Amino acid sequence: MASPPRVRVVVLAAGLGRRFGGDKQLASLEGRPLLQHVLDALDTAGVANPIVVLGHGAAAIRRAIDWRAADVALNPDPARGLASSVAVGWEAALDGSESEAVLFVLGDQPRLQPAVVRAVLEAPLDVDRPIVAPRYAGGGGRNPVRIERSAARLLREIEGDRGLGPLIEAHPELIRSIAAAGTNPDIDRPEDIASIEVTGP
Repeated sequence: MASPPRVRVVVLAAGLGRRFGGDKQLASLEGRPLLQHVLDALDTAGVANPIVVLGHGAAAIRRAIDWRAADVALNPDPARGLASSVAVGWEAALDGSESEAVLFVLGDQPRLQPAVVRAVLEAPLDVDRPIVAPRYAGGGGRNPVRIERSAARLLREIEGDRGLGPLIEAHPELIRSIAAAGTNPDIDRPEDIASIEVTGP
């Protein structure tokens, strides 16, 4: 049996949180910051050392989070949008490393499912379809997204604040889908937290 690919995990958490009103990563859900939920889910999935891309409010976030073995990369200009954080995370993950792919996780998705993370991480490499993403039974965004090192050229297509979504939409022929239960909702506004608390994990 082939060994799983060598994948470095990057958590994108540098956003300004304008729609939320600021400081979104530290907003409390069930007594923990949103970003902590994401890191805890990754730890459950066996990932204790992600790279977390921070920008706005980095000092306060550093103090509030249990980082375990996580590394922090700073986006010097997060106002350029999510695409800029993807670029920072990609470089930090692959520079001088033997990683074969990068798994991008959003820092505002506190219901991230460890089983989905493991499934996406363990999918074999495929140069013809170098992007792996879940497809949730309940619909919604297709995160987290794994991109193989061989597909670096594709990252030049993303811009602004939409991140990897447009890349997936533009290249369905390059995507391998992992079936996943439920959904993986974003927290964009304060009322989204109330909705998640009502529905539960």
